[in-house]
Amino acid sequence: MDRMPGGLMSKIEYKEIHEFEIGDLQDLFLSVEWSSGHFPEKLQIAMRNFETVISAWDGDKLVGMICAMDDGIMTAYIHYLLVRPEYQDKGIGKELVLKVTDIYNDYLRIVVVGYDEEIGFYETCGFEKADDASPMFITELWCIFLFALNFYFLQHLLLEFCFY
Repeated sequence: MDRMPGGLMSKIEYKEIHEFEIGDLQDLFLSVEWSSGHFPEKLQIAMRNFETVISAWDGDKLVGMICAMDDGIMTAYIHYLLVRPEYQDKGIGKELVLKVTDIYNDYLRIVVVGYDEEIGFYETCGFEKADDASPMFITELWCIFLFALNFYFLQHLLLEFCFY
């Protein structure tokens, strides 16, 4: 058991595992509205392939996760850090980051891409925002999700139109 801020005992258990049930991954990723949650089979394979995966569990409920990849000696990249909304602001995310930074403490650099609303959190974990760098992506995750969402709404609009 770990202590939560304020000295309360929590039932959060941290595990270094790579095997997850598809439903657990899907529920966690969709709880934070990440489009990758719509691809749970791919997430399951990704978890097996990450070098480092640390998960946070409340009993048998997956409530948080951090995943990192590395080059074996110099640089590690935190790819996923997510905590279910109802478990946020309880120290779980910070504990996950601490566990990863402990694993990679001999590395020269640990990198994370943080969105603007997350920058403050990562700064409290010791990360510094680069003044001369910006993250760049080649991705179709949101495009595929938005296309499917638009198709769904278009289909329903057409059905409503046909019945009126």
